[in-house]
Amino acid sequence: MGVKLEKGSRVKLEKAGGGKLSEIIVGLGWDVGNGPSIDLDASCVELAADKTKLDIVYFGSKTSRDGAIKHSGDNLTGAGEGDDEQIFVNLDKLPANVQFVVFTVNSYRGQSFDRVQNAFIRIVDKSTGTELMKYDLSAKGGHTAMVMAKLYRHNGEWKLQAVGEVANGRTVEALLPNVIACL
Repeated sequence: MGVKLEKGSRVKLEKAGGGKLSEIIVGLGWDVGNGPSIDLDASCVELAADKTKLDIVYFGSKTSRDGAIKHSGDNLTGAGEGDDEQIFVNLDKLPANVQFVVFTVNSYRGQSFDRVQNAFIRIVDKSTGTELMKYDLSAKGGHTAMVMAKLYRHNGEWKLQAVGEVANGRTVEALLPNVIACL
């Protein structure tokens, strides 16, 4: 297992043995306690340096216009082991005008995170399948969404920051003010 991140942690994205990463997988997983299933959705927003929204990738728009980001599809229940939804990011294909890629999770049916268990986001080196880092998202509370993490360019390299800010909203569009506030 990779580095366990804490809220606010920043790390340089590189291969486990050092070297530049070209493709990563951002995995979201969760379990539900007693009661009906919860439909969590992983999404991401590409933003320019001036915080202008460039594109959004989610279950309803699974590939970014630049082709650098792809979504695995919608998991409606969180059932099963491992990642329930995945976002694939080709760092080398992200255009120069993309300064930030912010990852969010929301409860599509508006159920609160009180019932969500074992929630996590993890970053995996796509070429090797090696888990590089993992962030525990099991923040209990009455919120329906979280800004999970952000990728950002710094001196020509991609870095990752665990954000972990709670929010309320059933869609990634509703979370745009929260996304911009984390930059």
